[in-house]
Amino acid sequence: MALQFDQVSHRYREDPVLHDVTLSARAGEITCLLGPSGSGKSTLLRLAAGLERLQSGTILLDDEMLAGPGHEPPPERRPIGLVFQDHVLFPHMTVRANVEFGLRAMPSSERRRTAETSMAAVGLAGLAERYPDTLSGGQQQRVALARALAPMPRAILLDEPFANVDATLRRTLREDARRALRTTGGITLLVTHDPEEALELADHIAILEDGHIVQAGSPSEIWHRPAHKTVAALFGQAQHVRGTLHDGVIATTFGDLPWQANHIDGPVDVVVRPNDVVLSPASQGPRVVDVRFLGDRYTVFVEHGGETLRASTTDRPTFGVGDFVTAGFNQSDTFVYNRK
Repeated sequence: MALQFDQVSHRYREDPVLHDVTLSARAGEITCLLGPSGSGKSTLLRLAAGLERLQSGTILLDDEMLAGPGHEPPPERRPIGLVFQDHVLFPHMTVRANVEFGLRAMPSSERRRTAETSMAAVGLAGLAERYPDTLSGGQQQRVALARALAPMPRAILLDEPFANVDATLRRTLREDARRALRTTGGITLLVTHDPEEALELADHIAILEDGHIVQAGSPSEIWHRPAHKTVAALFGQAQHVRGTLHDGVIATTFGDLPWQANHIDGPVDVVVRPNDVVLSPASQGPRVVDVRFLGDRYTVFVEHGGETLRASTTDRPTFGVGDFVTAGFNQSDTFVYNRK
């Protein structure tokens, strides 16, 4: 079982937003579509939901045509649940009535039982008789999720569902949502621009940039083997450092990095995460310009040659502002790309 996009392209007037996108979201998994604003993420969801007319390509659900040439069923005839970032709840209805809204074909006793099960799955037990305007933003989003899950759709689409939730509650909501979504065993496709959210929620991540899928894989694969420097830079607060590769050594303004690669030579971009940078004392060169305590770690900021490098450590740094240092890099999680 899967929701499959095959060579889907789309444009708004003269502006192309999707280019031959091919993607599969499998049942029993949460697939996250990750990318910046304007990359085409929400458009892809709207095409699957029937909120936009498909212009090119096909969309299949469990190997059956969901949308394609000459076949465009309206949203209400698609077995798909939708959750948006702005909740879209009915303000004059209780929580229970909102969740029961898509269950009107059921007998009342079954409708109530199904709604209560769905509410309990997302942590809404005891709030059934409340109205949306008496709930927090996180609770309202739980109602929206319960309402989408209640009819047991074959696929559920979520568009930035936690964007408007207070940061202190976001992690708990993500965890509860992941458990509820995985329990259904259905197909889940979630749009986000937040790499941390993708890592916390996803079994499979597809990265969309300028309407193209630039990489897709498990969170571990994308973290450890990014196919492109923009992918590498998404995770772990990664940073770019300019370098030059010659005779198996990359020279950077912060220090040298041994590197063997037959297909790369000359100017390169080094992408490295702060916790993969190790600083050592030096008599000249890069200088520490700031040290910040961030709760579970310290971050040391180093400047030289017009560039800034961040190094992260759980131990209290022995360096102070003004000290000279040189940097070493953990090769297993440092990524090097030809500079264009």
